[in-house]
Amino acid sequence: MEKHYSLDSLNEIAGDDLEFMTIVVKTFLEEIPPDLRFMAEAIENENKELACQFAHKMKPNLEMFGIPLNKDVTAIENWVHTSKSKLAIKGHLATITATLEEVFKELKTDFL
Repeated sequence: MEKHYSLDSLNEIAGDDLEFMTIVVKTFLEEIPPDLRFMAEAIENENKELACQFAHKMKPNLEMFGIPLNKDVTAIENWVHTSKSKLAIKGHLATITATLEEVFKELKTDFL
């Protein structure tokens, strides 16, 4: 079964240092779930600025793990510049949430 993440970028940074990679994975698993939850709450409350901040904060981590959510995260970042309601980005949030829940499971299985 194909993974929802890739270690290519992380391998390049870590130089195949498994101990370092495990630390980065643990940090990802500690930081991203709360950020995702806070971003979802900000969207629910139509706090566009806060939602944008959390989306922006998560973006480099998602890229480092090769998680293909750039389009969805960028949509949330750009939401701050629109007059659209939360309904306009609910689909993007659902995609991000579903994908990251799979990534969390896969990383836990592969590293912990």
